[in-house]
Amino acid sequence: MLVEVKIGALIMDPNTNTPIVVLKGIESESILPIWVGAFEANAIALEIEKIVPQRPMTHDLIRNIITQTNLKASKVIINDLVDNTFYALIELVDLNGNTVSIDSRPSDAIAIALRIDCPIFVDQKVLDLSSSNTKQNESEYELDENLKPNEEWPDLIT
Repeated sequence: MLVEVKIGALIMDPNTNTPIVVLKGIESESILPIWVGAFEANAIALEIEKIVPQRPMTHDLIRNIITQTNLKASKVIINDLVDNTFYALIELVDLNGNTVSIDSRPSDAIAIALRIDCPIFVDQKVLDLSSSNTKQNESEYELDENLKPNEEWPDLIT
């Protein structure tokens, strides 16, 4: 089952100083944090803020290729989580209705989805796996009183 999500926040992990894209369910209470690279976070932040660079960035180039070749992105799917690494697909449809799925990093898929206004989905199994990993991490905090999750999160990355 696929769960439609939107970007709930773009924040910085205070422990690792790594950007996190927080996906929130549109019709559910699902929340999925995905740690991303600084360049990808910047690409996402630029699109969220509707800042247009002087020259096309990589994700803009990909959007242009998709549209200029008469393809349509039907959806982005965060489809797997293996060894703390998320996987995604970008589904493209041609004029004949043929679908092609392209392997992608979730951060790139999200940056492209924002640029071409296509929906983002997360496979329920990814939410389940992520949830079990979070519970595992929380139990580690309970075992060691010196380790505590940081509750303060900065606002949007700019």
